[in-house]
Amino acid sequence: MKSTVLTAFLALSALAPLTSAAQEDKPIKALLVIGGCCHDYKTQQKIITEGVSQRANVEWTIAYDPDTGTSHKNPVYDNPDWAKGFDVVVHDECSAGVVDVPFIEQRVLKPHKDGLPAVVLHCGEHCYRSEGFPKDTPWFQFTGVGSTGHGAQLPIATTFVDKEHAITRGLAEMGRLADRKGGQPLTLAGLAGLGDLVLTCTGDLSRNRQVGMALARGESTVEILANLGHVAEGVGTARTARALAQRLGVDMPITREVAAVLFDGKPAGAALTDLLARDVRPERA
Repeated sequence: MKSTVLTAFLALSALAPLTSAAQEDKPIKALLVIGGCCHDYKTQQKIITEGVSQRANVEWTIAYDPDTGTSHKNPVYDNPDWAKGFDVVVHDECSAGVVDVPFIEQRVLKPHKDGLPAVVLHCGEHCYRSEGFPKDTPWFQFTGVGSTGHGAQLPIATTFVDKEHAITRGLAEMGRLADRKGGQPLTLAGLAGLGDLVLTCTGDLSRNRQVGMALARGESTVEILANLGHVAEGVGTARTARALAQRLGVDMPITREVAAVLFDGKPAGAALTDLLARDVRPERA
């Protein structure tokens, strides 16, 4: 369930207005279409909406269908203008048995074909199994994923092969901070933890990586941010994470050195030298 909330949060956050203070205060108006077979949607509707709203400015309308079958159409679709007034629709329905193509195309999908954004969660990926299933259906064309089902949620075993790699060491110190705050380090193995870390270390499209490469060329933080043209979230996060680690007594050497380069004028080469000169110790120590 945490992964479902995270997916919804990331998708909705991408829609948040960024152009002015007035726009930032305006909530995203989201419709959650939820219900159907196989899962506890009565509980999910509360977890998803409350979880996302704790992290993003979202105003929810919930269209919950208590029917537990696969062939029942959510009553929200009875209204031809069901999507009017919303900024985004979150589809979390399990309606695999609804196979009426005109209904799917002209009622469910029409607002999205007209440009309304959507977030599709969980069983919503393999809904509306009309003619063409399992290869190609109007719903699959919409989602871009030909999903036919999912198995049980199982633990993911993680093995660190290269313990000296920057990604491995970075994930380890993030895990120490999560552990000190009472969290589970495995939570950081998702998109918002390991995903961001891998992209920063390897992807040239990463804004955080662009900042890091510019720092390595000797440019100042002020100069880099002025020329970037976008927000690099890692810049402010580095200072906050360093302060939190110091307050909690958590050793986060990479975070500490990155913040020193960003905000204290420390040369990148000196930061790298200090990192490499550290004594070898267990990462969980």
